[in-house]
Amino acid sequence: MPTAHLIHGYLGAGKTTLAKRLERDAGAVRFTVDEWLTTLYGDDEAGIEPDVGTLSARLMTAMEPVWARCLTVGVDVVLDLGFWSRELRDLTRQRVEACGATAKLYDVRCADDVAWQRVEARNSDPAGSLRMVRNTFEVLKAKVDPLGPDEPHVVVDTTNA
Repeated sequence: MPTAHLIHGYLGAGKTTLAKRLERDAGAVRFTVDEWLTTLYGDDEAGIEPDVGTLSARLMTAMEPVWARCLTVGVDVVLDLGFWSRELRDLTRQRVEACGATAKLYDVRCADDVAWQRVEARNSDPAGSLRMVRNTFEVLKAKVDPLGPDEPHVVVDTTNA
């Protein structure tokens, strides 16, 4: 039975690093929303925060038929989508089950100061991921729904990684 690896966590927590490792180890197809955002929209110099939710939602909608097809034909997927809302996590688990697959949820976390340092490091890399300004980082933090006690998950703490 194929598996969908759902990667939950905040900016700079290490989600994509874990996603790439799972992609390699499981022979899975990885879907990373930040890579698509960067490719399509560039960086956050002007602060895209008001639109980032809409843009991310559009990308996830475009990705869904592809990852669902992968699962249907028996290929594991890694969904590096952040899963900040409980609603998205629930809907994705339902969709995964409808494809005849299982979902495995990972909670990737680290200290906030470490996360911001990682985002700043990515900002200084011209080939890095989506550029982020500090205000956007802070505003978006309030939009993350914590995992509920009824959501089985694997904790991955990357603070010292």
